[in-house]
Amino acid sequence: MTPAARLQAAIELLDWIIAAARDNGGSADNIAKKFFKERRYAGSGDRRAIRELVYTAIRRWGDRPENGRQAMVGLVAEQPELREFFDGSNYGPAAITTDEPVASSAQIPEWLADRFASLIDEPERKALFDRAPLHVRVNGQRSTDLEVKSAWPDAVALALQHGYELPTGTQLEDKTLFREGAIEIQDLGSQAIAVAGAAAKPNLVLDLCAGAGGKTLALSAMLPPESKIIAADTDRGRLSRIEPRKRRASARNIETILLAPGNEMEALDHLKASCDLVLVDAPCSGTGTWRRNPELRWRMTPKRLAHTTELQQRLMDLGSEMVKPGGRLVYAVCSLLDEEGGDQTDKFLENHPQWQEISIDLPIGRPYRKGTLLSPYHDGTDGFYFTCLEKL
Repeated sequence: MTPAARLQAAIELLDWIIAAARDNGGSADNIAKKFFKERRYAGSGDRRAIRELVYTAIRRWGDRPENGRQAMVGLVAEQPELREFFDGSNYGPAAITTDEPVASSAQIPEWLADRFASLIDEPERKALFDRAPLHVRVNGQRSTDLEVKSAWPDAVALALQHGYELPTGTQLEDKTLFREGAIEIQDLGSQAIAVAGAAAKPNLVLDLCAGAGGKTLALSAMLPPESKIIAADTDRGRLSRIEPRKRRASARNIETILLAPGNEMEALDHLKASCDLVLVDAPCSGTGTWRRNPELRWRMTPKRLAHTTELQQRLMDLGSEMVKPGGRLVYAVCSLLDEEGGDQTDKFLENHPQWQEISIDLPIGRPYRKGTLLSPYHDGTDGFYFTCLEKL
């Protein structure tokens, strides 16, 4: 493909991604896979160049552009070399006119700019758009750190036990240690939340928003085999992904429960006031994962954020009902917004005087508003807020 054809393909792919962001459709990565599947003529070099153009545009524009052409024309001011590829050729985009609409905004949408935690200053904000590293967690029940270092000599030990960073682009799926469940791909921030949950050695655990089970598996690896972990979620597709993962990791202390949205108590009633730990890894804006999913900025609106914070409050209340006296609730979001973090903790403690904050000693993170804040700039992790609360 010519450079102009690659640019036109990037514009078309951006059109798909923008439409999905507007209509709450699939992720940019999944859309790109479908896009290239329909264009098998694009070689590996073409696909790489097109992706680079697309993700440069996604990272640059905080507000969702109207279409892919506006996004790419907007980049010309900062990358003037792109102008010559708007050449009007058979497979290239039309020439830029003097009065056509152009994308123009900051990296962070204006309506979100004042909602971040006070610790997230300008250097912190810039780091939200860096390339994310590859972190893995060693399953201490299936392997040893020495075996991992032997398999990947370039592995760098991280601040938490069994956490490592591997060189970007490292292929894991074809490695024996990965196939046998000895390691899992998991950001160090997610590992930290699991460590906080496992601190009191809970016997009965409910992972209320388990998703595909990343933190469920981490808890399983940290707790004794006689413990019981219940992974619950309302998304059948995501929950079904736990089964092959737990078989690969030989995690026999995990069971799953599919919940009905809005009627979760029907499946959870038998757990009322009986859990030692409830983990509420709540749905959120994902501001802490912009390094991996920058198009999330194009999906979030004030209305969606308000709906999300209401759901978070309801899930905290629901999870708290499952905790027995002396048990703990860990609330976590991959967000750096106060509305989803410290504000939620304050509201919960105000409405539930029989609960108190518990301090967890971790080698990463900063104390922040009755919880802990993790960020790409300070900790090299995705951005998280989490709090550990105890029922009196």
